[in-house]
Amino acid sequence: MDKTLPVVILSGGLSTRLYPLTKNIPKALLEIAGKPFIFWQLEYLYNQGVRNVVLCVGHFGEMIKKEIGDGKKFGLQISYSFDGSEPLGTGGALKNSLELIDDNFFVLYGDVYLPIDYIKVQEDFLKSKLPACMTIYKNDNSWDKSNIIYENEKIIEYNKFNNKTNMRYIDYGLSIFNKKAFKSCADRKKFDLAELLNFLSINGLVLGHEVFDRFYEVGSHSGIVDTENFFKNK
Repeated sequence: MDKTLPVVILSGGLSTRLYPLTKNIPKALLEIAGKPFIFWQLEYLYNQGVRNVVLCVGHFGEMIKKEIGDGKKFGLQISYSFDGSEPLGTGGALKNSLELIDDNFFVLYGDVYLPIDYIKVQEDFLKSKLPACMTIYKNDNSWDKSNIIYENEKIIEYNKFNNKTNMRYIDYGLSIFNKKAFKSCADRKKFDLAELLNFLSINGLVLGHEVFDRFYEVGSHSGIVDTENFFKNK
């Protein structure tokens, strides 16, 4: 493996669930165990062999850019894709960034820290020849509502909007795409990435990569506490 694929980080949300913590600062810059959360993400990406990162930003995006800059202090090359005058949704923001990245790329949510082997996920994705791959965790509704039916390394259905009783897995927060995956959204400017993943999954186009270590997140108050404890005890 020559290199780790570039990573797009989705950091454009309003983070209203965390108010008042995020009233004047983006979630990415919340201080977690002594430094902004996104610093932890970027340092881990560097250690996983990543060298190119695109940050999809909207709300407070300039604040993130001012803090992170071009990424040199992290050993990374970082570029930015701004939503513009109105939020594009996770899918729209990602589609808007496609000209900045290679044909294959990771997508990471801006509020998760995932202690997994990126190269292993990448190898499985490239071997599969499918246009998309999702990392998944056997959740059984323990962390949040399960939203995936998974069989024989393929995601039969991912549905964030309509949970079913036979869904036992949850999306872990890291995916890989080939740009071809966005063909069905060619005419759409604003949409949720979950809509695209639902369409791809029911058409048999999404590889599932099961992971077994829990994820950490700063999208909820309880998640922040767990994540702080994780970093303080590392």
